[in-house]
Amino acid sequence: MVKRITVLLLLIGIGAIFAALLLGYTPDSELNYTARYYADNTVKDTGAANIVAAIVVTYRGLDTLGEVTVLFLAAAIVGLVLASSSHPQGRMRRDRPASGELLVIGARLLVPLIMLLGVYVFVNGHLTPGGGFQGGAILASGALLMLLGDPLKKFSHRLISMVESLSGLVFVGMGLLGFLYAGGFLDNRVLPLGTLGDLLSAGAIPIIYSFVGLKVGAEFSSMLVNLSGTEEL
Repeated sequence: MVKRITVLLLLIGIGAIFAALLLGYTPDSELNYTARYYADNTVKDTGAANIVAAIVVTYRGLDTLGEVTVLFLAAAIVGLVLASSSHPQGRMRRDRPASGELLVIGARLLVPLIMLLGVYVFVNGHLTPGGGFQGGAILASGALLMLLGDPLKKFSHRLISMVESLSGLVFVGMGLLGFLYAGGFLDNRVLPLGTLGDLLSAGAIPIIYSFVGLKVGAEFSSMLVNLSGTEEL
């Protein structure tokens, strides 16, 4: 009874805080200085139709590098923890029954389409809503569907590691090229900006986003494969 009352009071307090924030919220009548600069100059500076993508990849490229690094550390920690827990209480799932026929057939039909969608999302991230993180998550969802369709399926850890490592190297390498030949880290003007709206435009943003998508997809897939490969008895 005491726990329920405590939880209820906590919820009421949180609700009161959010109510006060909502009632006291006044939307800005105009953009602040930084947002105004982005709105007025992003297309001219980067040649990208998707202003959000251009900001994430170029103006805030170091933030993107930090986010990718955090995701890499999370994937590495999951792999290390599961590897260190391979004791007599854990085993590989060699005797788990296969999934239903409908799921297996559906996975075979949908996985290629899911992978194609993921590639489309990050290749066109400078033109349409989406980008590297979204496309990489879609790629990982395809890997998850393959695992659901065939729990005994084996993925090459070496291939996943190679894709992740190569993508990370290219990402950092493009950032350093921005330092050397443009205005700063991950400056997309190391390549011609092209024509606004074309696939081959916005300088290096399509290349950067493509490898970010591959890196994110490989890291998510690595976590899924590690989690699916070990279970507690």
